[in-house]
Amino acid sequence: MADFNGAHWTIALCAPGSADAGDRRLDGVPAKVPGTAAGALATAGLYDPENPQPLHDKDVWYRTEFDTDPGRYRLSFGGLATIAEVWLNGKRILDSRNMFRKYEAEAELSASNRMEICFRALEPHLNVRGPRARWKPQLATSQGLRLIRTTLLGHMPGWCPDIHAVGPYRPIRLEPADTPRITDTHILADLAPDGSATLTVSLKLENAGGTPELSCAGTTAEMTRQEDGTWTAVLRPVDVTPWMPHTHGDPALHDVTVKAGERQFSLGKTGFRRMEVDHGADGQGFGLKVNGVSVFCRGAVWTSADLLNLSGDAQTYRSLLEAARDAGMNMLRIGGTMLYETRAFFEICDELGLLVWQDFQFANYDYPVKDEEFVHEIHAEIRDQLAETQGCPSLAVLCGGSEIYQQGAMMGLPEDRWKGPLCEEILPDLAGSLRPDVPYVPNSPSGGVLPFSPGEGIAHYYGVGAYLRPLEDARRANVRFAGECLAFSNIPEQRGLDEGLPGIRPGHDPRWKARVPRDRGAGWDFEDVRDHYLKTLYGIDPTALRYGDPDRYLDLGRAVTGEIMEQTFAEWRREGSSCRGALVWTFQDLAMGAGWGVIDAAGRPKPAFYALKRAFRPLQVSVTDEGTGGLAIHVINDRPEEKTVTLTLDCLKDGRVPVVSGRKDLTLAPHSARTLNAVELTGAFFDVTYAYRFGPPSHDVTVVRLLCRESGESLVEAFQFPLGPDLAACSATLDTNLRQSEDGAWWLDLETDRMLRSVNIHVDPFRPSDNWFHLAPGKKRRIELRPDPRTESPARPIGFVSALNRNGKVTVT
Repeated sequence: MADFNGAHWTIALCAPGSADAGDRRLDGVPAKVPGTAAGALATAGLYDPENPQPLHDKDVWYRTEFDTDPGRYRLSFGGLATIAEVWLNGKRILDSRNMFRKYEAEAELSASNRMEICFRALEPHLNVRGPRARWKPQLATSQGLRLIRTTLLGHMPGWCPDIHAVGPYRPIRLEPADTPRITDTHILADLAPDGSATLTVSLKLENAGGTPELSCAGTTAEMTRQEDGTWTAVLRPVDVTPWMPHTHGDPALHDVTVKAGERQFSLGKTGFRRMEVDHGADGQGFGLKVNGVSVFCRGAVWTSADLLNLSGDAQTYRSLLEAARDAGMNMLRIGGTMLYETRAFFEICDELGLLVWQDFQFANYDYPVKDEEFVHEIHAEIRDQLAETQGCPSLAVLCGGSEIYQQGAMMGLPEDRWKGPLCEEILPDLAGSLRPDVPYVPNSPSGGVLPFSPGEGIAHYYGVGAYLRPLEDARRANVRFAGECLAFSNIPEQRGLDEGLPGIRPGHDPRWKARVPRDRGAGWDFEDVRDHYLKTLYGIDPTALRYGDPDRYLDLGRAVTGEIMEQTFAEWRREGSSCRGALVWTFQDLAMGAGWGVIDAAGRPKPAFYALKRAFRPLQVSVTDEGTGGLAIHVINDRPEEKTVTLTLDCLKDGRVPVVSGRKDLTLAPHSARTLNAVELTGAFFDVTYAYRFGPPSHDVTVVRLLCRESGESLVEAFQFPLGPDLAACSATLDTNLRQSEDGAWWLDLETDRMLRSVNIHVDPFRPSDNWFHLAPGKKRRIELRPDPRTESPARPIGFVSALNRNGKVTVT
């Protein structure tokens, strides 16, 4: 099968319904396939993604000419956005009304051929009146979007730029019609409770003779032909390593191949695993078990790797997905407001051990499921999309959509008005038949007395966050599983701002505010949310600080959202917590600025990313202040290996002088969590949390460490500040030592004589392995400096190190 080379395509824009009248300046612009009209125009300098022009009010024509041997051919279209007509040599061969469907067409080709694809203006279709909706959400700009199967990206003011998805955004391929191929593949890789593996495969074989043989994991079997022409086989390989998320084991994969005659077909790789939902002892919760092991799912909601071009290739995905893996994330959710991702996305998640929660692309709206044609499109769409993931072990949850139930319920409608056949009948039936190995949930959120009740089922938890609740609400709300949570306007590192928003100061420029996310129609934005917690946690007036010292305002804003995330996940991951998973809103920004993402629009980690990396460690220690109950120390070992460690505690006065210490040797069982009280280390009462207040405070910071029992190396650390944050500048010594190892890697050693808050390593274009962390005295901290993969790195890292509570910067050269 041959791809159409994007260099041979051109596009032209014209008025709706016309192929002649149009902007001549926009006629014959080179375009790439797969790609979008916005991407092609931007490459030609005719479209500004920072100030996008509307594209849904125009027809867009893609044209190409190509030569081939005369004969009958098969054309495959991976995705056309959205109302499209395909013309071949003057004949209309295909129509599309669904961005999420895949199409095939056979045609007789000549030696020289011409193909045209007309993407009709979407705006007239959005203005068509459909069945009356029971509710009208404020999420997007047009109520007509509920009638058209297209992405909501580009239609959600305050969420993402208005870049409209138009064009053949997925590959177009051409092959002779008699080319041997496999179709209608179904792959089920199962792992029984006793550890035995079973692979069941069914498929159809075209233009290939002989009895096919299925092979996987060292086992081969002949396939059996069924009455309908389908070939089936069942393999039972022995001694296979199960697939696990990377935080809890090895994401082991195995090639699946079919041999028919002299031809061998690859069905990709698969992993043997078992996904189960754990509803808890009361039947009201939600959690996942993978191969019988309870997995705390942590990660973020995925947006898009490339909003401009909607790229779906492995190269575009890899660096972002590797960043998610490196941050200790083990789940990404593709929300119903986004876009179905390609097979390449799932294959990389398979490889990296990342679970994927897949919303079907339905969100907020009351969809017209009494329309037979609409339902037919849904069936075709889901079949096409789930065919992409056959055999992929990373697919962990299928969900009917995002906030459909919540929208109806919040409008005051009774349950029988907002809970309907789309999510309760149509989608679960399709999911069960095409991916029976994947649990299905009807909506996110759902499951409670109201669908958005945090204490039951799946929540979108914004108590800590948009609703400005105190951090204690994360426990009080009894969250069971947060499909979304902790949305903040996360500020990028300074380099990202300098490149993406040069010369713009926070709060003083409308261009800054334009990049701060907000809910449509709300009188506040998510910078207001961040500022609320800056004032609450640090006791500093953000408005006065922004006016008087905007650089420090940015640094405190960078630190505070990460601190909230670390404290909240410490609460949710502890033994005894009701929570079994939480996904931060969102993983990456769609435009440069202080957006929701923990990765900026250029693909670089924000300070909040590093906080999550600390919060998500498989081997973890964290602390919670239990008031008069003392300091609780939570130790977690998600890994499948037993860990022998030493737990230490040091209370420091003035951030440097030890006043009490303790230690305890522990053997951590695989996949275990336990909670200790500080008194178990100190051996006697000591007011670690300064709850009893008998006299003046004896200390201002408690440092808890897990040490390797054999080497004494510090593995992980946690901190508690019983008097609250003291960000007054001090003159602490900060020693730095930059060195290069034999393999060429750069390392930075840091050491201080006094507690430092939110240490910032700024060595662009290198990326530190950790950043914006607290640095305690008495232990050297070693940080790896990795070249930024998106830029050309200098021979040696150059920059500085600073801290929120230290005067001046220390130069790194």
